[in-house]
Amino acid sequence: MWSCPAARRGYRADVEFSLATERLRVRPWMVDDAQAALATYGVADVSGWLTPATDRIGDLPAMRAVLQAWVEAQPNLPPPRGRWAIERLSDGVVVGGLAIRLLPPYEVDLEISFQLRPEEWGNGYAAEAAEALIQWAFTQNVDELFAVAIPNNTRAIATTQRLGMEWVGETTKYYDRPLQVYRVRPSGLEDS
Repeated sequence: MWSCPAARRGYRADVEFSLATERLRVRPWMVDDAQAALATYGVADVSGWLTPATDRIGDLPAMRAVLQAWVEAQPNLPPPRGRWAIERLSDGVVVGGLAIRLLPPYEVDLEISFQLRPEEWGNGYAAEAAEALIQWAFTQNVDELFAVAIPNNTRAIATTQRLGMEWVGETTKYYDRPLQVYRVRPSGLEDS
């Protein structure tokens, strides 16, 4: 189960946004999260799976610059779009990140993505946080969300399946590379 005070009031950039699950909080990124974010986005085992293809972030100043850009962009993104940190409630450690963004090339379909620090893989955090974010997104007049995964990214594919997402097919339409496409609709959450 998740809770989100902002969903009840209507999400606005000036409202402190956070979602809570039993073990996690999904909250906006802060520039001060740079060290924790680097443990996710600065690791080749993570960045090698990202879509679009993204280089590993090389150092703390570069990570701070990326986070600053995300923080500055967030207020200008209409809900449910954005980027968020996944924070473990028991100790406040940022274990990864989530995003909802427009998929290229037509920028009509919304993609949900999730990334975790490698040492946090296998704990169910990606599915738990993504499920809360998906549930919130469906309160924002969204009919469906997509996830894309490089065909041999078995962890991401397994997470989409745990989320109750249905396989749509394989395409090169997004990001000019072969990707497996998964979709979830509000009715799909009820079935999972």
